[in-house]
Amino acid sequence: MKKLSLLLITLLAAMTFSSCGYNEMQANEEEVFAAWGDVEAAYQRRMDLIPNLVETVKGVAKFEKETLEGVIDARSRVGSIQMSKEILNDPASFQKFQNAQGELSSALSRLMVVVEKYPELKANQNFTDLMHQLEGTENRINVARVRYNQAVQKFNTSIRVFPNNITNNIFLKLERKEPFKAEEKAKEAPKVNFQ
Repeated sequence: MKKLSLLLITLLAAMTFSSCGYNEMQANEEEVFAAWGDVEAAYQRRMDLIPNLVETVKGVAKFEKETLEGVIDARSRVGSIQMSKEILNDPASFQKFQNAQGELSSALSRLMVVVEKYPELKANQNFTDLMHQLEGTENRINVARVRYNQAVQKFNTSIRVFPNNITNNIFLKLERKEPFKAEEKAKEAPKVNFQ
């Protein structure tokens, strides 16, 4: 009889604890922690990715700009030398003309390499790609925040509803979690500056 009553008490305690929400609240709290980890991961992605993308775009744009400016400068030097038959009789003027032509040829060669490697100049595409990456990163952050808030809502509800609230007050003493709230300055869109 004693064994039977001990078995019944154990069985009753197991049924009570299985419906008291103890495990549910623990699982919900872990879900909150995991969701916050996703928010942090999205923030870290932004911190890692955006500066590198901006520098890459700036580098490509600078290279293209320098290459084109080199061609323009070389062409203006060639254009500033008056071509006439007399240049053939003046070795200094002829050398100056030859140097200007050589600089233009060199600049055009660099430009041809750029055009061959990049059939279209890439700066515009890189800026477009940067904008897509910025948009995608901000969307990931927003999705992570929304999922975090959903996990917080689920957890907070689970520790407040009956009979979970009794189990929480007696055994766990879990505190409500705070949902993500935007800062006041978040009302302004961040600015990207290429200077």
